[in-house]
Amino acid sequence: MKIGTKIIHNGHGIDPYTKGLSIPIYQVSTFAQESVDHFGKWDYARSGNPTREALEETIAILENGTHGFAFASGMAAISSALLLFSPGDHLVVCEDVYGGAFRVLTTLFKRLGIETTFVDATDPANIAAAILPATKGIYLETPSNPLLKVTDMAAAVALAKSRGLLTLVDNTFMTPYLQRPLELGCDIVLHSGTKFLNGHSDVICGFAVVRDEALAKRIGFVQNAFGAVLGPQDSWLVLRGLKTLRVRLEESQKSARAVAEWLSEQKRVTEVFYPGLPSHPGYAVHNSQAAGPGAVLSFKLETVELTRRVLETVELAAFAVSLGGVESIISYPAKMSHAAMPPEERAARGVTDNLVRLSVGLEECEDLIADLDRVING
Repeated sequence: MKIGTKIIHNGHGIDPYTKGLSIPIYQVSTFAQESVDHFGKWDYARSGNPTREALEETIAILENGTHGFAFASGMAAISSALLLFSPGDHLVVCEDVYGGAFRVLTTLFKRLGIETTFVDATDPANIAAAILPATKGIYLETPSNPLLKVTDMAAAVALAKSRGLLTLVDNTFMTPYLQRPLELGCDIVLHSGTKFLNGHSDVICGFAVVRDEALAKRIGFVQNAFGAVLGPQDSWLVLRGLKTLRVRLEESQKSARAVAEWLSEQKRVTEVFYPGLPSHPGYAVHNSQAAGPGAVLSFKLETVELTRRVLETVELAAFAVSLGGVESIISYPAKMSHAAMPPEERAARGVTDNLVRLSVGLEECEDLIADLDRVING
C-alpha cells in the first residue's frame, strides 16, 4: 500500500473488541492480574497502555520501522533517545538544530559528560571532520529548523556505519508521509508529534521510531524507566489527527510552495528558505530523499522594523510558537524556537533578528498571499 493508504489502513483503525471505527481511550492507570505467576500483557500504564500502543504501532508502520515509542513531548522523545549515550561520549550535531535540542545538549547532557560538536551538516566532509575517537552518534534535522538546510542522509549514514555510529534524525518537518529516514539506513527517527502528525494544535507529544530490535529494547527501557510517556487521551487525539495527515500536508504544501514563490519575488524580502524552490542549495538532495518540500518556510526581511510589523499585523497566520497546525502559524525564531541559543550562536548560524518562520496551514493561499502583501508592501 502507498503511504497515504497506510495512514488509514494500518491495523489500528478498528477497535478489535467492538469493531468500532476508532480505538477506545483506555483511561486507566493499572490492570488487574490473574495470579502471582501469570501477569497479563498490561500491568501499569507507564509501562504500556492499549491506546498508546495503538499509536506507537501506527507511527512505526508509517515510518517503516518495527517499534515506535510515544512520549509526553518532542523534547521528551529527543532527551530519552539521547539517554542512550553515556558520560565521555561525543555527538556530532547539525549546527542549526532546534533550539530546545541545542539547550538540552549544551546544558543537561553536557553536565552529564556528553560533549557535542555542531557542524554545517550540508557538507558530509564537515561531519567527517568533526568525528572523534569518542564520537558515538550523529544527530541531524533535514530540512533543519529554522533555515531549512538539507543534509544528504545516505551520505551521513554511510559515514556513520563506517565508524560504528548511531544516526538520529528529527523528521518533524517532513513526517513519514514525505520522508522516511529509516529506509535510508538511519537508526532512530524522532518527531515532535505536536506538529504535523497531530496537526490540530491541541496536543503536546513526541515519538521515536527504530527498526533494530536491540535498539528498540534500549529505548523501551529508557521510556519505562524515565517515564515521560504519552497519556491515553492525548494518544487518541493523535490517532484521530493522523487520519487526515495526507490531505492536510498535500494542501498546506501546495500553498507553501505558492507563498514561497511569491515571497521570492518581493523586493523587501531579502532571502527565502524553502527546499521546494530550485534556487535552494539543497533542492536536488532533498528531492532525492523526500517526496515533497513540506509546508514550512522561512524568510528574511529588509529591516527589523518590517519584521516586527509582519509578525504583529498579519491576520491569517497566528503569531505563536509551534507549527504544523491546520491554521497558519508565523514565528520569530530569535525569540521563540531558538531563544535558548545565545545571541552570538544564533548570529553565527544565520538566525538573525529579521528572520521569520511560517508554517502554512489550510487557508486559501490567495488569501494568505494577499495578507502578506498588505503588510510587506502596504
